[in-house]
Amino acid sequence: MLLWSLLVILAPVDGKSDWLTLVAPSAVFEGDRIDLTCQRKNNWWKVTRVSYHKDGEELQFSSELSNFSIQRAVLSDSGTYHCAVALVWPLFPFQKEKTSRSVRIEVQELFPRPVLTVSPFRAIEGNPVTLTCETKLSPQRSDAQLRFCFFRDGRALGSGWSSSPELRVPVMWSGDSGSYWCEAETVTPSVRKQSLQSQIHMRRVPVSNVSLEMRAPRGQVIEGRNLVLLCSVTEGTGNITFSWHREATGTSVGKKTQRSLSVELEVPAVQERDAGRYYCRADNGHGPIQSKVLSILVRIPVSCPILSITAPRAQAVEGDVVELRCEAQRGSPPILYRFYYEDVPLGNSSAPSGGGASFNLSLTAEHSGNYSCEADNGLGARRSEVVPLSLSGTSSYREEHVTDRALGLLGVPACVAAALLFCCRFHKTRGRHSVTNALRDVPSANSQASTPSSPSPAIEDLQPDYVNVDPGDGDVAYSFVWSIQLPEDSENTRRTILENKDPHVIYSGVKEM
Repeated sequence: MLLWSLLVILAPVDGKSDWLTLVAPSAVFEGDRIDLTCQRKNNWWKVTRVSYHKDGEELQFSSELSNFSIQRAVLSDSGTYHCAVALVWPLFPFQKEKTSRSVRIEVQELFPRPVLTVSPFRAIEGNPVTLTCETKLSPQRSDAQLRFCFFRDGRALGSGWSSSPELRVPVMWSGDSGSYWCEAETVTPSVRKQSLQSQIHMRRVPVSNVSLEMRAPRGQVIEGRNLVLLCSVTEGTGNITFSWHREATGTSVGKKTQRSLSVELEVPAVQERDAGRYYCRADNGHGPIQSKVLSILVRIPVSCPILSITAPRAQAVEGDVVELRCEAQRGSPPILYRFYYEDVPLGNSSAPSGGGASFNLSLTAEHSGNYSCEADNGLGARRSEVVPLSLSGTSSYREEHVTDRALGLLGVPACVAAALLFCCRFHKTRGRHSVTNALRDVPSANSQASTPSSPSPAIEDLQPDYVNVDPGDGDVAYSFVWSIQLPEDSENTRRTILENKDPHVIYSGVKEM
């Protein structure tokens, strides 16, 4: 019984190839999608490999049953197709391969290659010409939509793609000579075909006396602005092809074809690299005629200048001489630089050959603030960004003079003042001890007249009339001023004070007015 069941199962496998069928479309046109399906009638066998073949060559294989598709058919997809599967019986190590019957697929032409015709056949300059793109859809696909486009020397004519197979040119001139062809395509599916190229030649009068001139505002070519190059001829009929070239390389910078004796080429936003020698050519089918060479100089407006301030030390102080340096990275010379303090002009300097310019400034207490500069070469002035400058502290020269002036203000009638200014860059404790130690050696105001019964007050007990102490940490400066009544022997007392050797203390005496 088991043997009989096995024979029944194996019988379909050993049968004819009808057990495996390749399903394919009956009619295929260019652009159609082709879907091939390999179907089997018996599901008892397990499929281990499926492959599709065309004209005996394998196209695709997989480990399970799947379709094979050609997204857009072309004529070369025509051929004989079949599929093959490898089978295995799950209960026994028995393997078999089956092949479907072959199916012939013929991809039909949707429409033939178009043909371009010209009417009249011998085109004469100045007469109209009609171009026709001739082709026809297959009767089985007559509902498909065709559109057409005509080309000359690689450029589309008219409005581009159109549903009309004809293009009427009102007038043809010698400049319209060239290589023509047309293209036809279906909208859906997209199938495009191109005609053979046809040469169209027309006769015309040659051009002569070609000249090139420049048109620019005020006769200057300025970077960033437009430049117009005018190429003209004195004789010539029909459409003329004008071209503009750089002499250094001979490369074309522009080309125009039109029915005119002069044509302008506009160069927008001229750059520095556009400077050089140029010429133009004119051609209406009898060979190009070249103009004389024209030199073009491009003037460059100044760029936004950069202001730098150089001081003799890390932090500028009053009395220093600083250098204000202004420089525009780009700009045609000569360039005039103007320097400003808080928008107030300080002075100017010229750079005849370009580059930057400097301005020296001796600092005073009023020079803290914002500085800027301006560059101008006649093509528009540009202002730099603001650079702040702050003065920190004072120089030693200023400190001495400020001290003398401050002490002079302390003098009042019938009083003798002794002024002490202590300027050091140490910690506050050291500064305080320097002041205290220095004043301990100064006798009291009435030491000569005092008696043992009336001791003079200690100098430490005196309170300063003026104190300027920076409470911050680090190196600081101290200023203490006391008013002391000196005895008659004031000269000896003053001498005692001045003999103090502390290098951090500066003394100054003020006489009674």
